[in-house]
Amino acid sequence: MDLTLYNTLTRRREKFVPLTKGKAGLYTCGPTVYNYAHIGNLRSYIFEDLLKRVLIWNGYNVKHVMNITDVGHLTSDADVGEDKMLLAALREKKSVWKIAEYYTKSFKKDMKKLNILPPDIWSKATDHIPEQIELIQTLEKKGFTYIAGGNVYFNTSKLNDYGKLAQLKLDAEMQARIKDDKHKKNPHDFVLWFTKSKFEAQEMKWHSPWGKEGYPGWHLECSAMAMKYLGKQFDIHCGGIDHVPVHHTNEIAQSEAATGKKPWVKYWLHNEFLVLSQGEKMAKSGGNFITLSTLEEKGFHPLDYRYFCLGTHYRKPLMFSYEALEGARSTTKKLVEKVLDLKKSKDKENKTKQQKYLLEFTDNVNDDLNTPKALATMWDVLKDDTLSGRDKYSLVLKFDEVLGLDLKKLRKEKIPQDIITLAEERLNARKKKDWKKADELREKITKLGYVVGDTQEGYEIMKV
Repeated sequence: MDLTLYNTLTRRREKFVPLTKGKAGLYTCGPTVYNYAHIGNLRSYIFEDLLKRVLIWNGYNVKHVMNITDVGHLTSDADVGEDKMLLAALREKKSVWKIAEYYTKSFKKDMKKLNILPPDIWSKATDHIPEQIELIQTLEKKGFTYIAGGNVYFNTSKLNDYGKLAQLKLDAEMQARIKDDKHKKNPHDFVLWFTKSKFEAQEMKWHSPWGKEGYPGWHLECSAMAMKYLGKQFDIHCGGIDHVPVHHTNEIAQSEAATGKKPWVKYWLHNEFLVLSQGEKMAKSGGNFITLSTLEEKGFHPLDYRYFCLGTHYRKPLMFSYEALEGARSTTKKLVEKVLDLKKSKDKENKTKQQKYLLEFTDNVNDDLNTPKALATMWDVLKDDTLSGRDKYSLVLKFDEVLGLDLKKLRKEKIPQDIITLAEERLNARKKKDWKKADELREKITKLGYVVGDTQEGYEIMKV
């Protein structure tokens, strides 16, 4: 089966045909490093990792670029509000540079814990200021910019098809959100370069051709860096569904205006939100966000969360609850036990029998990354009595090249006695409802490299 992907640009599923045979250029929107990534953010990166793995599964040589936003992102995506990095610096009494460094490292740790393949190129916005200035100058020469209030704006009225990704002509809410800047000629115009007049306390500033020190708008960085590493046209651009109305729409506008290449990107893929039981989106601004460390503190392994995400198609909202995550943990535990048991099998393999399931699994993941069906195929393999133990083990490890549950590295871990002793002490503390002591003991166990989870029988321990 051909690989088919849902293209947000056309609102339909399309067969993936790369610009260059056998190769796939992939740009994924990375984090704004002013706080910890929450598990809603991390759902996006798991989806993007899945896409990358499916491309590799289909034989493509993938060149993957991910940006790190460490400048220019305001609390509103539409050029209003305060600077996210500056707010974090004031909150934590550190320089914005230290804030960016700390939260970048934290994000990369989360990526590793979730077994997300790193990009070929990590691309920091602050390392690419010359490229961003050059892109503005190109737009300026072509007549797509104007200066007002000290800032350089992109003039959206110069493009006949502005907003095609988000179909903005239908989006009255968007219109209301971005008409607050009195300097804009048109409601959808956006800032390419801010001067220091925007925020007097702004630490990150650079000299520019526009007379004052300043810094780039958020949307600019992705266009400049994507084109530097992937060319004036490339295959796939990804992100969360919230990027469609503003960020990705503006990326398309400035990139196609600068290069004259249409489409700038062939395929746009977006994942839906992780939502809480009340139906609200998880967001840092709302203070309702849960980090991966929070899950670990509650006894969940990061790969429990990965499995949880795989159970719902990336284009459907994913309802989060600890009860649902406990279900994913229980299923992951069964999977681990089965794989460890199958690993001991000395049976012979039958490649012919395996082929049926390999084709079925490929059909699943090539159908717009249908991981719920792919997981069902994996469990069908484990239940199939006509397959030998070695066949099952080989198939599951092969499937895991896409699923990313790190099953190949599984080892039967002998839990040290001192960890068991701490877990027993914690269990006794819980029975006495001494929650403070139980939490302290769990934290101590976590620092020693293990996760303790509560079960009906008592507890279970896993090495992180």
